[in-house]
Amino acid sequence: MTSGRRLSLKSFAPGIVCFIAVFVLVVLPETDLPQKQSWLDISFLDKIVHTIMFAVMTFLFLMPIGDSSMYKKEKRHYFIRIAVSACLWGLTTEFIQKFYVPSRSFDLLDWAADSLGVLIAWIYCRKFHWC
Repeated sequence: MTSGRRLSLKSFAPGIVCFIAVFVLVVLPETDLPQKQSWLDISFLDKIVHTIMFAVMTFLFLMPIGDSSMYKKEKRHYFIRIAVSACLWGLTTEFIQKFYVPSRSFDLLDWAADSLGVLIAWIYCRKFHWC
């Protein structure tokens, strides 16, 4: 039970839009993705992109919880649930790429980068904003 106003689906709209954008990027065949430019030829650039995408997505899902009038303990429980769900989504995207997207494959380091992004968002939100 919350200590104040109820959360609405509308408050999660930015997170949902980001979730859908991540899904669209995941199901694109590799040939449809932008090609590396010479100035972007940085080792592990795609891992940085994964980290940023999942950090932003997780932050956008944590933000409505943090801004709510829930008790701190309740917020922490939701923060953990959202973080675990986002990590599982990252793993799921890798399996989607492996089994359903031509020219894409499972990459454990991509999932690690996704999880790092989730961790960064969780730590940031917990420390500086809401709990």
